[in-house]
Amino acid sequence: MTTSTISAIIPCEIQKVWETLSAVESYPVWRSDVEQIERNGEKQFTEHTKDGYVTAFMVTAAEPGKRLELDLENSHVKGRWMFTLASKADGTELRLTADAEAKQLTTRPVGKSVFERTYLKKEQEQFVRDLKELLS
Repeated sequence: MTTSTISAIIPCEIQKVWETLSAVESYPVWRSDVEQIERNGEKQFTEHTKDGYVTAFMVTAAEPGKRLELDLENSHVKGRWMFTLASKADGTELRLTADAEAKQLTTRPVGKSVFERTYLKKEQEQFVRDLKELLS
């Protein structure tokens, strides 16, 4: 499993960032890569990307205004996204830690690790870019 962490300052109050992160049904409105969200219960949802990928998510921890953790799995990876929030003078610091394990590259560890790092960085950077665009 590969882990990647990025941090960013979102120029608005922590409560607004929390509301945006936790309102998963609204992801298709502001996330450039998401086509549709299906709610599968209080703590589960399925994300459909514009590229046709379907990912199942489960909320494993939620502390309003502080922390949100999601387990995820699709045909290519399984892992976890962890969001932590902290108030700063210039807005809200968002720390996004993501773990991923490729499901189909088990025979080539080097290729697997490169895929995981590339996948994580791309997904994290896109998420933060879209969030900043919405809340700036």
